[in-house]
Amino acid sequence: MPLHDVGYRPWQGRRSGSLAAILVIAMTGIKLAWTSRWLRRAVFFAWSPALVFAGSFFVFEQAIDEGRLGSIQDRARVGRNVDGVGILGRVIADSLGQPDAPPPDQHESPEEEADRTRRAVWSRLMLAFMRSPQAILLAIVVGLVAPALVSRDLRAKAWLIYFTRPVGKFEYVAGKLLILALLVASITMLPALALWLAGVAVSPSIWVAVTTWDLPVRIIVASLALAIPTVFMALAYSSLTAESRIASFAWFATWAACWIAHASLTTADMMQLEHKEILMSENAQTANPSRASDRGFSGEDAPSRLSRSNVRPMGPGGEIGENLSDLLEGRRPRNGPPFNGRQFRWFSRATGIDDTIDRWAWISPYHSLGVIQAWVFGIERRWQAIFPPLLSLSLVSIVSALILWWRVDAPARV
Repeated sequence: MPLHDVGYRPWQGRRSGSLAAILVIAMTGIKLAWTSRWLRRAVFFAWSPALVFAGSFFVFEQAIDEGRLGSIQDRARVGRNVDGVGILGRVIADSLGQPDAPPPDQHESPEEEADRTRRAVWSRLMLAFMRSPQAILLAIVVGLVAPALVSRDLRAKAWLIYFTRPVGKFEYVAGKLLILALLVASITMLPALALWLAGVAVSPSIWVAVTTWDLPVRIIVASLALAIPTVFMALAYSSLTAESRIASFAWFATWAACWIAHASLTTADMMQLEHKEILMSENAQTANPSRASDRGFSGEDAPSRLSRSNVRPMGPGGEIGENLSDLLEGRRPRNGPPFNGRQFRWFSRATGIDDTIDRWAWISPYHSLGVIQAWVFGIERRWQAIFPPLLSLSLVSIVSALILWWRVDAPARV
């Protein structure tokens, strides 16, 4: 007869429940992740872009408070810099012609015009804030934390301790998901909500919070849309290997490869479109050379002028050569869009100013998430642009969740 019983004795007290187990797993994972100096720096740096966007909020609200909305709109129309960096001018200039605007014959009070313009401008600024800097920082932070969450337990055989205690697969997976969910909230949702509060604080009246009540809700939904596919995919990679380095490489390689594939396909489409437009121009100049001569150059040198133009195909940021349309119309090529538009070409895509349907967005997680976030903020409303990225992200989330659920206790089934 053994002197000691090495088995587990039944617990006679009251158990804390599944929620307590989930919170313990999540808090332990966050404490371990927070020991990394790179993670602390990345989270701190994630709040810095809010300062730039807060400046645009301040300039816009000051213009409304001082009754200079018409003046700031006129400056935006002609392409002048509004907030010192060129961001606010581009957003306001595009917001002036939105479909939400009333018809010309309908009278609109200055207060109604200010509220309508504020909603359009704030929505686009929030979208740009969450889509460009925060989404990229999120990919970096998740790549630093997620690969070790499950792979480290597999390598250390920690599942022997987890699953011999009153912790099931659900509590384990939920705890790991909560770790990344809290990090995502600290990078995307909390800075965006703070930016909204800053806009309310610098506005002429506190009632602005009532007129823009839906923006915090949209921010939360957009953060969830950003978190669900990224968190599940990162944990799925972590569960497939016991080496966190392999999972980290797979995570960053997926984002980079999909980005390059999207850029290559988009560039090919733009080059094909450019080639067709040049052929149409050559045919038009050949058919009517006198008209070309009247416009300032002869028909026989039109192709050479087109070839010497600084037309450039669309790149990863969505840039199309502006000078092509000017040459086709016989005008002198422009040096570029107003107020440093070339420097903010990424911003045109981020805020939805460039309304071209990106038919290859579903290939890249970054571009797919951008389309879905634009849909959440009410900027993208075309179903043909929304459905492919929505389907792609849904499939990625479902497949990743199934892989994660199957792999977390795979060693215990052997």
